[in-house]
Amino acid sequence: MLLLLVVAAPVFAQPVVLRPARVFDGDTMHEGWAVRVEEGRITAAGPARNVPTTGAQEVDLAGLTLLPGLIEGHSHVLLHPYDETSWNDQVLVESEAERVARATVHLKNTLMSGFTTIRDLGTEGAGYADVGLKTAIEKGVIPGPRMLVATRAIVATGSYGPKGFADQVEVPLGAEAADGPDLVRVVRHQIGKGADVIKVYADYRWGLGGEAMPTFSVEELTTIVETARSSGRAVVAHAGTAEGMRRAVLAGVETIEHGDGGTPEVFALMAERGVALCPTLAAVEAISRYGGWNGQSPMPERIVTKHAMMRLAMDAGVTLCAGSDVGVFDHGDSAWELELMGAYGMAPLDVLRAATSVNARLFHIDDRVGSIQPGRLADLIAVDGDPSKDLSALRRVKLVMLEGRRVR
Repeated sequence: MLLLLVVAAPVFAQPVVLRPARVFDGDTMHEGWAVRVEEGRITAAGPARNVPTTGAQEVDLAGLTLLPGLIEGHSHVLLHPYDETSWNDQVLVESEAERVARATVHLKNTLMSGFTTIRDLGTEGAGYADVGLKTAIEKGVIPGPRMLVATRAIVATGSYGPKGFADQVEVPLGAEAADGPDLVRVVRHQIGKGADVIKVYADYRWGLGGEAMPTFSVEELTTIVETARSSGRAVVAHAGTAEGMRRAVLAGVETIEHGDGGTPEVFALMAERGVALCPTLAAVEAISRYGGWNGQSPMPERIVTKHAMMRLAMDAGVTLCAGSDVGVFDHGDSAWELELMGAYGMAPLDVLRAATSVNARLFHIDDRVGSIQPGRLADLIAVDGDPSKDLSALRRVKLVMLEGRRVR
């Protein structure tokens, strides 16, 4: 007999067989599958008749699609929407205690929305608070997704903000400044403090007219990559100019964040070198709306640029990472990025792959999460409808499991 899922129950005390209408396993959508979970891991997945039910509670998920927990590739849990408080004031006015308190809410909202893993790419002036939040989740102190953290991020001296203050005033920066040989020390220090990944700003708005220009040389970026790689860690690069992107790719970074100014030549180089792109579409859409755009035509220049960039990257065969830059907009709304990836030209199944198995592979965690197969952690979500036909189904989350614990 099938038992209807009681949402209020916090955990499954025995093995569970989940029976949804369909299962997306990280690559393919399957009708009529079931998935068995025990002791926090997936132990069987396949046609329902082949999944053993001995000793298991059977859970009817009629009409729902079961997927691997979604993976957010570009998050800032210590930021909140810029139309509430400017970035400058978040860095300079809000206390670190307030920012951490906000982040605990952001993390819960993220998990409840079906994102069970996040790559958080910089605390933006909050030091190593991301490491503490990650530890608090792991200890069960607060609810939240699995976190991969970048800590402070690295910028070239004189290039980052907050800016606009008198020369004699030294203000805290939103990232850690370093140059030349000192980059080795800074990378090692961030790793020692708990960084899972190193983030570098390969360009920034520091040109004569305030325009974005490259910040580090190829040699400096290579120093960062080689230092991080010796510890088994990847480097990701904020880059929006073609030259900043080119230098970062040549240096060996693993993902480019944003990529707005990418050219056919740069995207061809990324494809050749296996460097992925996190397009952060939702952040640009959000900022444009804060500026008064209603989401309709005519599109602002920044949105037109994003559409062109996505087409160039897809035409070049660049791997696309699902990463939204959430924090610019509301935490818990990362599904917006996935909807936009579809609206910008990706097939829905490719979007689902990007947010699960592709991100897991890019972040070197595909031996644990990102797919539904025996041996993987039971990070699972169920949504109402079929997201391979309508990506908005990802907003209708009915079940969230984190390592076999039902958290929603």
